Amino acid sequence: MTTLFRRTSMLLPVLLCVAIWPFTTRAADWVARVDDRTGLPMLEHGGTPAVASKFEFWESNWGWTNSTSRFEINSPYKYTLTGQNKTLDFDLTAQIQKEGEQKLTWDFDLDAHSVKSGVMGGGVTFNFDPALFDGEMGKPDLLPGNRGWSWGNAQGRRIEMRFEPALASVYFEPGSQSEVRAFFYKNSIKPGRQNVKATLSISGDMTLGPTTTERFGLTDPKTWPDDKVDIKTSPVDLSFLNANEKPAGKRGFVKASGEQLMFADNTPARFWGTNITSYALFRTSDEGIKQQAKRLSALGFNLVRLHHHDSPWVSPNIFGDRDQAHDTQQLSAESLKKIDWWIKCLKDEGIYVWLDMHVERALTAKDNIFGFEELPKDEQNNASLKGYAYVNITIQQAMKRFTEAYITHVNPFTGLAYKDDPAIAAVLITNENDVTQHFGNALLRDKGVPKHWELYKNRADAFASQHKLSAGLTWRSWEHGPAKLFLNDLEQSFNTDMIQHLRQLGVKVPIATTSSWGGDGLSSLPALTAGDVVDVHSYGGGGQLEKNPLTSEGIVDWIAAGQVTGKPLTVTEWNNEPFPTPDRHSLPLYVAGTASHQGWDALMQYAYSQQPLDGGWVTADNWHAYNDPAMLATLPAAALLYRRADVSEANTTYVFAPTPDTLYNKPVSPANSVLLRTAMEKGKLQIAMPRTPELPWLQPGIIPSNAQVFHDPDQSLLDANASESTTDTGELKRNWKQGIYTINTPRTQAVTGWIGGESISLGNIQVQVKTANASVVVQSLDAAPVGRSQDLLISLGTRAIPKDDDKTPFYVEPLEGTLSIQGPPGLTLYTQGTLAQMKKLPATYVDGRYTIKFDGVQAFNWLFLRKSAAH
Repeated sequence: MTTLFRRTSMLLPVLLCVAIWPFTTRAADWVARVDDRTGLPMLEHGGTPAVASKFEFWESNWGWTNSTSRFEINSPYKYTLTGQNKTLDFDLTAQIQKEGEQKLTWDFDLDAHSVKSGVMGGGVTFNFDPALFDGEMGKPDLLPGNRGWSWGNAQGRRIEMRFEPALASVYFEPGSQSEVRAFFYKNSIKPGRQNVKATLSISGDMTLGPTTTERFGLTDPKTWPDDKVDIKTSPVDLSFLNANEKPAGKRGFVKASGEQLMFADNTPARFWGTNITSYALFRTSDEGIKQQAKRLSALGFNLVRLHHHDSPWVSPNIFGDRDQAHDTQQLSAESLKKIDWWIKCLKDEGIYVWLDMHVERALTAKDNIFGFEELPKDEQNNASLKGYAYVNITIQQAMKRFTEAYITHVNPFTGLAYKDDPAIAAVLITNENDVTQHFGNALLRDKGVPKHWELYKNRADAFASQHKLSAGLTWRSWEHGPAKLFLNDLEQSFNTDMIQHLRQLGVKVPIATTSSWGGDGLSSLPALTAGDVVDVHSYGGGGQLEKNPLTSEGIVDWIAAGQVTGKPLTVTEWNNEPFPTPDRHSLPLYVAGTASHQGWDALMQYAYSQQPLDGGWVTADNWHAYNDPAMLATLPAAALLYRRADVSEANTTYVFAPTPDTLYNKPVSPANSVLLRTAMEKGKLQIAMPRTPELPWLQPGIIPSNAQVFHDPDQSLLDANASESTTDTGELKRNWKQGIYTINTPRTQAVTGWIGGESISLGNIQVQVKTANASVVVQSLDAAPVGRSQDLLISLGTRAIPKDDDKTPFYVEPLEGTLSIQGPPGLTLYTQGTLAQMKKLPATYVDGRYTIKFDGVQAFNWLFLRKSAAH
């Protein structure tokens, strides 16, 4: 992950201590609501934004200015928005309310305090999903006289945003009808107040919905109990999963065998992992590292990726103290000792390690890089190598020097060089660094990098000439067509050279090149197949269980679109953002269940921590799962069900086999392909690479004889009116209208999502809760089926809200409701903790079922129903 800190919204919702209102939790296809991150309108289609809006104001020469705001919920569908822009010296307030079943209004009051001349101005920017332009909605239209915009059909589904009086300007962003800018101010700002009424009207099958905060309930989190997470111990102990793997590497080196990762002894390798990054690597004490290795094992992890070791914002990093290191040609002995100790401690606990050869290393003026003077610099005069490495041989040489120093370093605690240690499971050449989608544009003529442009253009022209392609189209990195062929060839050439270097150094384990990430389409996959595995990064947002696969893509769809036939699939990063998505407790279950059904090989949550793990620096953040009770609530449950393969792999395989024309000339991705989204709801999805004459190195996909093959990315495998799906094994079910996901297997039974007010029965459990959004998981710890187990783990996930300024401990929403479990007699319910700390809780046993009641006052994330606490 290349983000230093989590993204923060300009507007922060304020939770008022008021009663919980009975808002419906059922999702409609088209829902308009106030976005409680911005206080502005949004329209969702199938769980994905169709229209999003934000405040944007610019001073002269389009200099962006910061606006800070505060959003408050006063009562149902009545809100207040306050904010200010210090640079342009004005305040803004708005009273927002629902007026009728299909109308929302904003009464804006803008108060400017001084004259501002020569400014660009600003107001509200509306972004429309262009994927909907070709259908019934068409393209948006501007209302006459700078009064707003409309979108849709006047006789059917339609949304309109009208401003009265007329605004200073309402226009489409030049060259794009997917962005409308509605300016309160333009050219100049005069002192004084102005009032503007904005009205959002909808018609047809669109509905008005509550804000996200209202849906979850408006009880003040400060009335909830604090979490009881001890960052030095684990609330559950799943270390038995690693007991036969100590030390990691005892089965020999990991290898890629067809579509599966295996150990040298030919036993399957199935990895549930996480990331430890940056400051956690170098500023955690040695004793803390040893302690955390034990905790990671107890939480069920058997793979850790060491990440952001070379990033310039980390000090010390692998090159040492940021203020003292003048180049990046030598590794710090002290920093290597920390990496060595992490590897040693993790290995002792049966946990494998994933190593990155490059994350965000910044080149310096003393690194002797050709064309360094023209590369974009940060404030410390350092330059990123992303994109440029593919054409600049001196950058490639610098990367190889690092790789050699890093991978051949002998760990004094193990006596093995990293390349010779079978506890190293895999390596990645370069993190989030591709030219097929992201960084090809960095090399273009208009980017002010003439030396790199010349290198790039020469390669493009040579490729075009060799394959009789249009030279005028081949270099155009932002377009599909011949450019995608060339960019894949350029990236593959780099990958092959780097892989050869690693193999010559003695690396034996699987090598990933870079990752499919950040909206990469299928046209980025060919170059990735140069590696032994295809790696994917995927980040979702809230409401993943409500994503309608007929219209909208979710986090698991982007992962599935990286499963190439004949290659293992790894996921070095998955998470939701921005923090804190209130339903993040659902995500580990959804990812693990899907991964097990799809047959994915290695999953790494991002991240366990990027801050030191000794307890002195403790904040809440998207990159710190180690202290987040919402993620921790279900991460162990997810580890258990995935590593034990409680969810069966799919019986059916669907292969999308695009022609070269489809793959290279069309922007196919989960965002616009209903086939990719719907196939994985039923069976296993795979992508078959086509024979491509211009890319002779690309191995055509070998399609399983029993697979169902599809060539049309627009073909749906679900009925047009479907509201739920069940996998071909019958074990996973998702109802996106309700936002509910269930896992029903002999050893793991789980329900998560908008379960409040529902009565849900699975194999041996029945769940009836009042809490609007929650997770309830029941699993056997003794390998017996749930109904016969004498040692059950109960995992409970609800909202967890950090304290002011993102401090810990979190406030945890108490669960209210009833859980019934079929089981043998003689079991007792216990809280988590050490044997001395575990407390008995009441549970009645009638007619072969235990009934557990949650009072909505006490908060528990983990309970145990077992024969004896001494287990």
